[in-house]
Amino acid sequence: MQPAYSVIVFTTASGAGYGLLIGLSAAAALGLVPHDRWLGVFGLGTALVLVTVGLLTSTFHLGRPERAWRGLTQWQTSWLSREGIVAILTYVPAGMMGLGWVFGEIVPGQIVGAAWLSIAGAFVTLWCTGMIYASLPTIRAWHQPLVPPIYLVMAMATGALLLCLFLAIFGYQPRWAAAIAVLALAAGWILKFRYWWTIDRETRSRTAEAATGLGHLGTVRPLDPPHTQPNFVMREMGYQVARRHAEKLRWLAMILLFALPIVASLLLLLNLSPPLQIAIALLSVVSAGIGVLTERWLFFAEAEHVVVLYYRGGVA
Repeated sequence: MQPAYSVIVFTTASGAGYGLLIGLSAAAALGLVPHDRWLGVFGLGTALVLVTVGLLTSTFHLGRPERAWRGLTQWQTSWLSREGIVAILTYVPAGMMGLGWVFGEIVPGQIVGAAWLSIAGAFVTLWCTGMIYASLPTIRAWHQPLVPPIYLVMAMATGALLLCLFLAIFGYQPRWAAAIAVLALAAGWILKFRYWWTIDRETRSRTAEAATGLGHLGTVRPLDPPHTQPNFVMREMGYQVARRHAEKLRWLAMILLFALPIVASLLLLLNLSPPLQIAIALLSVVSAGIGVLTERWLFFAEAEHVVVLYYRGGVA
């Protein structure tokens, strides 16, 4: 598939935003940090900005962005519609929690109640995002049970790294957040490695022979291309990344997204000075940011739509 940068930005930015929202909400609900006004302003503000930027960026991928609202009407059958509805609804408890955190509670338990609702909304939204791709049987690399958990764990990992940075900046110990980051990153590493292992070794049953029913006669290949020049489907669905380049990018993603941030998060478990904590946390955020963009680019670039059978034969 042709990697769409708007969708890559959407999934990475909104994922990190929801992960940060989950971390801050859990901290507020469990009393892990005091309701510091400025931590609320910058922490929750960053989470909601990332989510909003991601959602708005996704509309740029549409042919008619002004009609994006129509996507919300198909909630009974579309995971995209469900994602949009839950994402919008999640703003309500997140806003209530933010107002209580920054300006004080209007009603008792406002922060805690809104925090739990924000966590639930963020989890459901992330799961819906993963299911948008996992529900597509026409794309073998996406139609995998590991896709939704990977989206969820990647969001938790990048959000936890951002939370470590904000806690360090505002003078709070980031150890508990760093421990969560290590667990999420380790789980993400295992899931992603398993995902790559699966799509590399899975039997490719979608062949030109099976599609035409002529496999008993031998290898099937098109005699002439169906079009004399590239069209939209060929450009969008027929994109291919060279295997050697994909392997290099996988290694890059594993190092930047998993290995370096895990080492940095382990260092944050030590009794370090505040300036050093901030520097390490910032390094891990930058490294993971580049790594998750690489991972997400590969997620799209390595996917192959079954329609390529019509244009160039082979397997999908």
